[in-house]
Amino acid sequence: MEIDRRTALLGSLAAAGFASRAAGQPPQPAETIELWPRGAPGMPAKPPVERIDERSQDPGFHDRAVLGIARPRMTVFRPARPNGAAVLIMPGGGYSWVVVDKEGNELGAWLAARGVTAFVLFYRLPGEGWAAGPDTPLQDAQRAMRLIRARAEAYRLDPARVAAMGFSAGGHLCADLATRFAAPVYQPTDTADALSARPVAAAPIYPVIAMTAPLAHPGSRRNLVGEHASAERERAHSPHLAVTADTPPCFLLHAEDDNVVPVENSLLLRAALRARGVPVETHLFPDGGHGFGLRLARGRSVEGWQELFWAWGAKRRLFA
Repeated sequence: MEIDRRTALLGSLAAAGFASRAAGQPPQPAETIELWPRGAPGMPAKPPVERIDERSQDPGFHDRAVLGIARPRMTVFRPARPNGAAVLIMPGGGYSWVVVDKEGNELGAWLAARGVTAFVLFYRLPGEGWAAGPDTPLQDAQRAMRLIRARAEAYRLDPARVAAMGFSAGGHLCADLATRFAAPVYQPTDTADALSARPVAAAPIYPVIAMTAPLAHPGSRRNLVGEHASAERERAHSPHLAVTADTPPCFLLHAEDDNVVPVENSLLLRAALRARGVPVETHLFPDGGHGFGLRLARGRSVEGWQELFWAWGAKRRLFA
């Protein structure tokens, strides 16, 4: 392998703006983009009430979980010198909440420091009464991709260099977007919806993929398709069963000691991509557990994984 997976990244983290919360300098997005200015489709009779739970016990870092999202949106990390590339980031949270710091803002700041415009998606949760049910997060992901392309000129982006990345349940959403980017899951609302929602590349990181036991993550499955979902419903929301030749190239990464989402989830997706002739690069690590993001990867074999992602994107001319 050309890149040392255990290369210390403290310098690059500092360059990306990873200051402590105690110093009052957490990574901060530049602005917010509302996905649905006229209101999100399929609003329940009793709209969810947004709540932010701070889960961190470390005064130096945020670890916020957001639930009850009724105003889906993207926060934007704008680089000082945009290189034309963009990444839509979908944090995890088991479809119970959206973990916006360690799997969102920290990646956004890291990417922006390297010239990539990063968009962190606050997507709606499927178990909160929305009419589209399990397609609710995909509605937001498709809409987000189209809005990024619609605003490409304003952000100095190349519409052909917009990628997607997701973690855990957000990795499921990323894979769902990569395989069902053209699925008609909502009625068009404006001219942006005429644009493609297909990412040029996708990086599901320690993703939830299977919706069937024993590989399914129980919480994600329950929240997305329901405790007693039929086999047909499970299949409809298992991205490895929706791969086509039009699925974009993928970067997969997983720790083999992940005891929350088994590594076999990534392997299922890898096998499906290879069967359809879709380019895929896969990295498996002996340790790292689940939910490591950037900060919690330090000192484990997964440390430096983002440099592998960067190298992959550069080879594909995404970041060139």
